Amino acid sequence: MAGAAWMIAAMAAFTLEDAMIKVASTAMPVAQVLLSFGLGGALVFAGLALRRGERLFSRDVLSLPMRLRVVFEIAGRLFYVLALALMPLSAVTVILQATPVVVVAAAVIFGERVGWRRWTAIGLGMAGVLVILRPATEGFSMLSLLAVAGMLGFAGRDLASRAAPATLGTNVLGFYGFLAVAVAGLIVALWSHQPFVPPGLRPGLLLALAVLCGVGAYSCLMKAMRTGEVSAVTPFRYVRLIFGLALGVALFGERLTAPMLLGSVMIVLSGLFIMWRGARPSRAT
Repeated sequence: MAGAAWMIAAMAAFTLEDAMIKVASTAMPVAQVLLSFGLGGALVFAGLALRRGERLFSRDVLSLPMRLRVVFEIAGRLFYVLALALMPLSAVTVILQATPVVVVAAAVIFGERVGWRRWTAIGLGMAGVLVILRPATEGFSMLSLLAVAGMLGFAGRDLASRAAPATLGTNVLGFYGFLAVAVAGLIVALWSHQPFVPPGLRPGLLLALAVLCGVGAYSCLMKAMRTGEVSAVTPFRYVRLIFGLALGVALFGERLTAPMLLGSVMIVLSGLFIMWRGARPSRAT
């Protein structure tokens, strides 16, 4: 119960972070939003790490999994924030829910055995994404590929995190995760050549709150994974879908379409089945 509560709190905080970044990006260039958000979160996690006596710089930081994690974090955050700025929050949130499905599909990298049942569930999840994107219809938008690219980046980050050295604590991982966001902001700034603007009171306050929500969400997520059993806690990740859809409708006046709802159901069912099979002792799941 405690683990589930921490997971729900994490998903609520992540959704609030998304909404605040979306609003702030209407008043400031995306590069400025990424850079400010990344540096703010990195400073907070650096302070937390130093307070607990954790070293920010060590040989393990330069390990291959950590380098890959940074690359995927940059790509994921870059495309995800661009998608938030240009697409409805509800649509971006729905596509993001396919991340666990992609992670399982790539589990062969770690030598895990994935049987036909889970491959079928993976196929169902991917079909759900296609239902949402509708690539062969007039409703297809190239902007939706930004959300897909962001989701793939986050999936790669999660895989790299599993292989990261165990000596690196949550605060250190959070520090480098947010630092990667700042690097993504620099990349966008160099590419777009958009001048930064003085942040107004409202956008600046929203960015500051987004940083606090991001740090809080990350901390709650780690507490959830360490408090309850993974198989029991992980399914509560999908409450983010409810929060995202609700905020999209309530704050931004977004409309939910039948393909979006059908694709959401397919993705959630796929993810829940994969988690259920993964929790069962079986030779080939």
